[in-house]
Amino acid sequence: MHSNPIFIREALTSPRQLRHYLIRSGYVAAFFILIFTAGQTILGTQQIQTTTIGEFARLGNLIFQMIAFLQLLLVLFFTLLFSAGSVAQEKDRGTLILLLMTELKDRELVSGKIQSSLLIVYVLLAASIPVFVFLYMLGGIELPQIIWVEILCLMTVFATGSWAGLVAFWREKTFQTLAISVLGMVAFLGVVELLASLVSAQSGVRPWIAGLNPFRSLYEILNPLSLSTGLQAVTISAWPSLISLFVLGMALKTYTVFRLRAWNPSRSVYQSTKKEKKETVIIKEKTRQIWSNPVIWREIMTKAYGRKAFVIKLAYFLLAAFSLWSASTSEAVAEGTLYLGVIPPQGLAFAGIAWLSLVLANTQAVTSITSEKDSKTLELLLVTDISAKEFVLGKLGGIFYNCKELILVPTLILVYLVSQGVFSTEGFLCALVGFLTLIIFAVVLGLHMGLTYDNSRSAIGGSLGTMFFLFVGIGIFMILLVQARSSFALQLQSFLVFIVVGSAALHSALTHRNPSRALAISAWLLPFLTFYAITSFLLGGTLGVLVTILFAYGLPVLSMYIPAVSEFDVALGKTTFDKG
Repeated sequence: MHSNPIFIREALTSPRQLRHYLIRSGYVAAFFILIFTAGQTILGTQQIQTTTIGEFARLGNLIFQMIAFLQLLLVLFFTLLFSAGSVAQEKDRGTLILLLMTELKDRELVSGKIQSSLLIVYVLLAASIPVFVFLYMLGGIELPQIIWVEILCLMTVFATGSWAGLVAFWREKTFQTLAISVLGMVAFLGVVELLASLVSAQSGVRPWIAGLNPFRSLYEILNPLSLSTGLQAVTISAWPSLISLFVLGMALKTYTVFRLRAWNPSRSVYQSTKKEKKETVIIKEKTRQIWSNPVIWREIMTKAYGRKAFVIKLAYFLLAAFSLWSASTSEAVAEGTLYLGVIPPQGLAFAGIAWLSLVLANTQAVTSITSEKDSKTLELLLVTDISAKEFVLGKLGGIFYNCKELILVPTLILVYLVSQGVFSTEGFLCALVGFLTLIIFAVVLGLHMGLTYDNSRSAIGGSLGTMFFLFVGIGIFMILLVQARSSFALQLQSFLVFIVVGSAALHSALTHRNPSRALAISAWLLPFLTFYAITSFLLGGTLGVLVTILFAYGLPVLSMYIPAVSEFDVALGKTTFDKG
């Protein structure tokens, strides 16, 4: 890798950018903010002098488990995003063909693109080591646990990056690349868990199959006593998982190298070449009637997002059915287990499917704009009479039409859960309206980010990153509030730093290019209102939670719609007032 020109270029140019240092320092700062928030939540205003060693050890162990799980989740998400996005951007700009024409070998091209895109992920893993060592000083954890967690994350990055690279070199459209990468990863983890449950615990194959799920291996590293059945010394090891993930990553990368020239250039290049050879032949083809708004006609009536979109929808249907079946037949249902004290297993399955729908809808929205920019078709609107409102509404209509299955499936799951008595009618209505509100927010956010950022990689990263951190923050809030078992008023002070930093980050993302007072107010209110909604939900609230969610996420939707229209005007160099 040290002689790969693609990797060397990235290694030399990335440190020159200011964002490289901001991301690295911000990553460590976010962990220390989380440590401070967790300490304030669990220990409260208790004096350090009166805190016992056991309390410090309990705090260190809890924070280590939370940060280790969060880091593994982060590396999975950003590995998929960066690895797939890097190759997809080369395809959208037409520069991948130029790389194929160079003297680079296939393995150098594949390894160089994948590993160079993951350079920042490797840097963040290295930056997290001092944070874990700091937690080691609090007690409750051992150095082997820290080492195994870091190596597990590193091997997970390798395997996940190989999968995302395979999909990116295989598929042509950015949306298909990102959607198949996410759905494939989630489906793979589900299949691994299914196989692990079917294989006998005494079988020698089971550790190698179960090791393909890094979250299972992480749980064993964080809880070594759970696997101890006798009085022998407890050992911490994750060799089966590391070897399984390494073999999987090598197999995926080898297959990608083998199929690189067959997949690229794409079929569309050859088709366009054949058409050019037949210029002298006059072919009479049927023409189609275009609607009054050509933007929404293109989004709905053409294959603007690839020819195999139905494969993504089929995978989504199967994944949703499997998740609901798995949750409904689990032992937790028979035992009456409630996660976080209020969420039944079926409700947790609905939350997972709903989150996946939000991510896919957001991806659809942001790539609908970035694909136009990368292919230079957005500039063609300069010579048309399409207004800003027609463009934005056309895009929104097409996005919601293409995402109709992402809205319908969670709705049907809610109806099924109500018929089974899991949810009450009031809970069903609140969950449905809240889900629809979040879907609208995810779509408008993706559209806003696509219009705001000139670079497609930054737009996709900013949009999906905002969605990811927003809902990861919600999960952290819920876990810490359950640990503290206190009300909103008592815990607001503990979470204040966390909320303020989140508000500032959201404000920076939303107002990156279009400063707006409405967007600023929305960004600063959203985390506070979300925290209040979480607290009310854990205390058994329903209608109050719904009203808070409607206001918290409805205001940003209205605030982003106007900047989206004005940014479109600026990008086209015209204004809608010319049509008055």
